Amino acid sequence: MGGGRSETSALTGTGGGRGTATTQNSQRPNTCCFCWCCCCSCSCLTVRNEEERQRWRRRKKIPDTKMETIPNCEACTKPSLEEIRLWSQSFDKLMRNPAGRNVFREFLRTEYSEENMLFWLACEDLKQEMNKSAIEEKARSIYEDYISILSPKEVSLDARVREVINRKMQDPTPHTFEDAQLQIYTLMHRDSYPRFLASNIYKALVHGGSRTPSESYS
Repeated sequence: MGGGRSETSALTGTGGGRGTATTQNSQRPNTCCFCWCCCCSCSCLTVRNEEERQRWRRRKKIPDTKMETIPNCEACTKPSLEEIRLWSQSFDKLMRNPAGRNVFREFLRTEYSEENMLFWLACEDLKQEMNKSAIEEKARSIYEDYISILSPKEVSLDARVREVINRKMQDPTPHTFEDAQLQIYTLMHRDSYPRFLASNIYKALVHGGSRTPSESYS
């Protein structure tokens, strides 16, 4: 897949750390109650989607992978309503914002395509690595989790990109997966992003549906 200017600009560093936030909420979850304490993971939505994903994985007999240990979201501050509305102007603006990435990741989880964001984030992390042995270890882990056809979380890549990756894996660098990262970014932009903007998750935030941590757990 080709990528335009907007896709290419997304291959810059994300910055910021990552945090976790999961808890059990009411029996009928409210998809708009995002917790913006150390991250903006919606606790009740996370629990509900995790249960659905696990049921789906059991039906498909898909085992867990190392990816399951990745934190639920990145550390971020609560976005303003203006910031949230800016996310609809371009996919670049959404992906450059840690809170935006977290909300979009929650949406991808509802579509069972969270691995696309996880792969993109893993590539960003790899590009910040300087140690040779760490680069090789992280590249191998990314390949096993997202590229290998044996992985249950394999991302969708064309044959040309796979061939490039296989060649680069002989001597991994921080940019080994750059072509694949751009292709997945383009896929999320063209396929998932329009549905995200039309989703109840995003609409609730635009209309001021996000809550503080204390309200989320009430």
